[in-house]
Amino acid sequence: MAKPRAESEPLLGRARGGSGDCPAGLTTCRSVQASSGAAARWGLCIDQAVVFIEDAIKYRSINHRMDARSLWLYRRYYSNLCQRSLNFTIYLILSLAFIETPSSLSRTADVRYRSPPWEPPCGLTESVEVLCLLVFVADLSVKGYLFGRAHFQKNLWLLGYLGVLVVSLVDWTVSVSLLCREPLRVRRLLRPFFLLQNSSMMKKTLKCIRWSLPQMASVGLLLAIHLCLFTMFGMLLFAGEKQDDGQNKERMTYFRNLPDALTSLLVLLTTANNPDVMIPAYSRNRAYAIFFIVFTLIGSLFLMNLLTAIIYSQFRGYLMQSLQTSLFRRRLGTRAAYEVLSSMSREGEASPQGVGVKPQNLLHVLQKVQLSSFHKQALIEKVRSYGDVPLSASEFQRLFHELDKSGVKEHPARPEYQSPFLQNAQFLFGHYYFDYLGNFIALGNLVSICVFLVLDADVLPGDRNDFILGILNCIFILYYLLEMLLKVFALGLRGYLSYPSNVFDGLLTTVLLNFLHKWDPQSHLQPLAGTEEATYQLSVELMFRDILEEPKEEELTERLSRHQYLRLCR
Repeated sequence: MAKPRAESEPLLGRARGGSGDCPAGLTTCRSVQASSGAAARWGLCIDQAVVFIEDAIKYRSINHRMDARSLWLYRRYYSNLCQRSLNFTIYLILSLAFIETPSSLSRTADVRYRSPPWEPPCGLTESVEVLCLLVFVADLSVKGYLFGRAHFQKNLWLLGYLGVLVVSLVDWTVSVSLLCREPLRVRRLLRPFFLLQNSSMMKKTLKCIRWSLPQMASVGLLLAIHLCLFTMFGMLLFAGEKQDDGQNKERMTYFRNLPDALTSLLVLLTTANNPDVMIPAYSRNRAYAIFFIVFTLIGSLFLMNLLTAIIYSQFRGYLMQSLQTSLFRRRLGTRAAYEVLSSMSREGEASPQGVGVKPQNLLHVLQKVQLSSFHKQALIEKVRSYGDVPLSASEFQRLFHELDKSGVKEHPARPEYQSPFLQNAQFLFGHYYFDYLGNFIALGNLVSICVFLVLDADVLPGDRNDFILGILNCIFILYYLLEMLLKVFALGLRGYLSYPSNVFDGLLTTVLLNFLHKWDPQSHLQPLAGTEEATYQLSVELMFRDILEEPKEEELTERLSRHQYLRLCR
């Protein structure tokens, strides 16, 4: 029986196909020709590891081209500048609806004073639109090149992206050729697709809705049967007699025929203005209440709650599946980075005892990774703690658990006063109970304004006496100003500005606005500086860590072995 390999040994270290040469057409870390030199091999390995780590951070798929030119294009495409430009293009093409003919954009919503809307000349909005479409064409081309033809053909979103662009460009050509006089513009209906295609959250929402439709349809069928049965019962009970007096005629209006009866019971099911449906029949005979009680118990209290429970269960299940997929992508990306970096470390090694990732190489990778300064600093300090000892696969994975943590903003230290009186005043005005007092005063200000508005509801604006209300407003404004100064005294200017609620209150006080909402019940729950809670805070993913399953080594290895563009040659 073969001896099991060490945990730190790269799982993709064996040459595939029984040959030491790299497959033709695949340029990866070891497939760079010897003539290109050690610097080119080393640089390509670093770039691959950087991209894999960035993919893990952003939960992106690693199934893309890995040659040097593709890596350069991949990083430029997912840079902040490129992605923000793409988002602005989507915003721009969606904003055209406000100025295109027919436009509803006007200075006022009052039809009596609304001026004719401005109609842009033919070619103005079309020029902006074609520029946006060309940006989308470039976006689709880059995605198709980076992820390959096989992925493009299997991805329904990319195929739909292609179809929408083709239809939009054809419709734009027809519009320009007809001098903007065409009766219908199909491309306007397709514009929201650009937003859906570029938003992973909207894709997940639509996928979850599609995933939940079968279960929702079964309950919807029960609701339809429930409505139909009680509609027939209602027509037999309430529309079978001759209706002579006014009350009976009113009852007839709700159960006169099948559409009216169905609509009336649908209103009753949704509890929207339902007394209008029940009261006429109940006034005729109190025993009719049994019909409406049974209908409400079955429909509103059972079937509707069952539908709500199914929707919640399906969305929660999809949330857990999405989190599990994100966790797997992160672990797969970091594992791929480990394989690439460990292949660098094995070059020239005589024995497998020193197999692993050299901390120096990992530090060089982390310097190039696009990462928040907090996480980058934490990772660098953790790597430096290893010294010159190579990192094994498990240590490499545990190292990137730092990405699952987020930092808590530490507020500046409060000023120190020598006088005991000032220290007591600082403690008093810096306590969160002082915020509660300010909230209570603001509530009193709001109540006073409402009282005066109610008292003067029947008085013309020119005849109102606002002297007392003005005095109260001045008192409240002076209190707000005093509160701001006392907080600055207790927290310091930098500490005062570090709280968004204080900045909001200060701006409103500065412009003399006396309608405040500044309830911040969690402002006093900030962790003490220097504690572990002040440095780290669990992310949303860690809330489900007890439920999520860590990917197994066999899964990661099997997925990496099927990577189309990653071949590590020994």
